[in-house]
Amino acid sequence: MDDTRNPLRNIPNTATRHMIMQVLAWMWCIVFGMVVGSWYIGLISLIGHFLLLAAIAITVATFETAKRKPQVFTGGLRGKGGEHE
Repeated sequence: MDDTRNPLRNIPNTATRHMIMQVLAWMWCIVFGMVVGSWYIGLISLIGHFLLLAAIAITVATFETAKRKPQVFTGGLRGKGGEHE
């Protein structure tokens, strides 16, 4: 961002050159901040999507088990009288 080495050196007015350099610097700061922020938010989003997909997979597995092998849900911890053994 040196105005004596980049193509902005062709602009004769120093104040205009400086203002354009400032706008470009602000733009790059905003873009960089959004990219870094997106990576951070992207990780949170990735975890959230993983949890959503895991919940869907568990629900589908439960429904399929209930459809194909409902006896899995009838046995268990309770005795014939309904109390724990």
